[in-house]
Amino acid sequence: MAAVAEAASLSFAASRLVPRCQVKASQLSQDSAPILSLQSRSWTQRPQLSFSSSSSSWPGASIESNDHCSSFARTNAIRHLVGSLTTTHGLRFAVVVARFNEIVTKPLLEGALATFKAYNVAEEDVDVVWVPGSFEIGVVATKLGKSGRYNAILCIGAVIRGDTTHYDAVANSAASGVLSASLNSGVPCVFGVLTCEDMEQALNRAGGKSGNKGSEAALTAIEMASLFEHHLK
Repeated sequence: MAAVAEAASLSFAASRLVPRCQVKASQLSQDSAPILSLQSRSWTQRPQLSFSSSSSSWPGASIESNDHCSSFARTNAIRHLVGSLTTTHGLRFAVVVARFNEIVTKPLLEGALATFKAYNVAEEDVDVVWVPGSFEIGVVATKLGKSGRYNAILCIGAVIRGDTTHYDAVANSAASGVLSASLNSGVPCVFGVLTCEDMEQALNRAGGKSGNKGSEAALTAIEMASLFEHHLK
């Protein structure tokens, strides 16, 4: 009985040492976000401690944050920079096209040129450069980008999977080549190279039931050229 009484006494004493906390929201000022303060009642048989963010004392009973955090609602100073599809006057483009799989790349090119015309890009502001295959696109795009004559480079090709791993090598090299051309020249180089499992997939994306990816890539080129020309110079 004495052991039971002693255990009950210890349990009661421990429960009285558990702090009871309450969180209050301070009143909103005119232009500040709500500030939460955490205040704790004193421990049993201990003096009450206080702590603030400006003090170096150990965090004890009361923790309050300073009113120097800016509100997420303050967005008036943020600018949103977006390229335009309608302000195309004076923008110049180069289109690098792979001859390999020309049955696919030619309709892609036609879709791109039709889109440039529809968005009022002058014909004399578009140059088309043919290369043997998609593997050669990257080095030519880099050269054109560094020439300083173009606002964007559109890269068109078609890589179709075959019986060997050649597809993987060419597709990866084409993608990394176009990316490197953008980074090394500082001119947007748009990836318009199809990487398809078979010829049917490629034709569907070159004016078939899946649309024309050459046209879509041309829209990307216009927007990126406008963004760089009007906002990122």
